[in-house]
Amino acid sequence: MIKKIIAVLRKIVVSFLLLYGLNYFISSLHVYIPINVITVGVVTLLGIPGLSSLIILFFIVK
Repeated sequence: MIKKIIAVLRKIVVSFLLLYGLNYFISSLHVYIPINVITVGVVTLLGIPGLSSLIILFFIVK
């Protein structure tokens, strides 16, 4: 049980770091994906495809 909780927390932290890194490196292109519960949840559940979909949604909404 504790191992599953640690695995989920690790995925959440990695998702947060992916979003932060994306925002840091692509800020010169004026692409900014907000870091909140929904975006971290999407990246946690879907991984890199979820991150890609957030970027695509940014360009569709913008």
